[in-house]
Amino acid sequence: MNRRRPEPLSHRYDIADAGRRRGILEALENLGPTERRTEDWCDWVLIFEDEGEKLVLKQYRKGTLMIQGRADHLLQVILHVLSPFLDEPAETARDGSGEGDRSGGGDGSGGAGTRKLPLPHIGTDESGKGDYFGPLVVGGVLVETGTRKQLVTLGIRDSKKLGDARCRELAAEIRRICVGKYREVIIPPERYNTLYEEFRREGRNLNHLLAWGHARTIESLLEGTPCPLAVTDQFGNESYIRSRLMKKGREIELIQEHRGERYLAVAAASILARDRFLEYLERLSGEAGLTLPKGAGAPVVAAGRKYVERHGADKLPSVAKMHYKTTAQVV
Repeated sequence: MNRRRPEPLSHRYDIADAGRRRGILEALENLGPTERRTEDWCDWVLIFEDEGEKLVLKQYRKGTLMIQGRADHLLQVILHVLSPFLDEPAETARDGSGEGDRSGGGDGSGGAGTRKLPLPHIGTDESGKGDYFGPLVVGGVLVETGTRKQLVTLGIRDSKKLGDARCRELAAEIRRICVGKYREVIIPPERYNTLYEEFRREGRNLNHLLAWGHARTIESLLEGTPCPLAVTDQFGNESYIRSRLMKKGREIELIQEHRGERYLAVAAASILARDRFLEYLERLSGEAGLTLPKGAGAPVVAAGRKYVERHGADKLPSVAKMHYKTTAQVV
């Protein structure tokens, strides 16, 4: 059966802040672009190709970021990686059309574009994917009628839009409100590196590892409370998570959407995941005797080199995700 060719697409984002632009470039470089180009008026041009899909990303010097090409799955991967840095697109079109109907009431957490979800439902999200140091953490929250209003009152929103201090305060409140109805799957760096290599040898990638973590979180919540529905941020092919679910998980409806954090349960899960990530990174920093920064930029490279000087390169897998391109700059 021939695979349908994706329609042409064009997304435009306004990225005025230089720090956000650096973060976008670092995140994309970690994905490993197929090609890099230089063009007039652009800071950089990156091209990604995968299984017949192609995207060209251009960062213009005046701030405009353009994403153009033909892609479905590849676009999902790119948008998921860039989600911490992007607001809603200033302009988006596919095959000449606009965004379409963006009406909808959501579940009380996210405004336009969200569907109304029945209660109860589970939301999952991860933290640490874009950070060289520290673990990968997947959080999950089961929202019920009795807890929904309390979570809304807290002002729950995507952890990427919260400062670290506020994120940690809200995490404590979420755990208090949702006693027994939340889960946190922490994959320490050493375990992460082992899993990544196992998946790589099987011809799989980071998205398969993420799916494994989300599936484990959903299954763990279902062991405690039956639930007909789970919603996650879409970071790859929809089959990735479903194929990793066990018997209980395969009985539920699974919704995967871009910007899933606009749903209350997913936003709450993102806060729990970020809190545990920050807590773990703080502990690793204490054990290392130096601050291990978030992200994957220049401060991270400097800290990595200092870590290697003090502890040796053989200890790096205990604090860092070794497949990142940052490793080549550190050792």
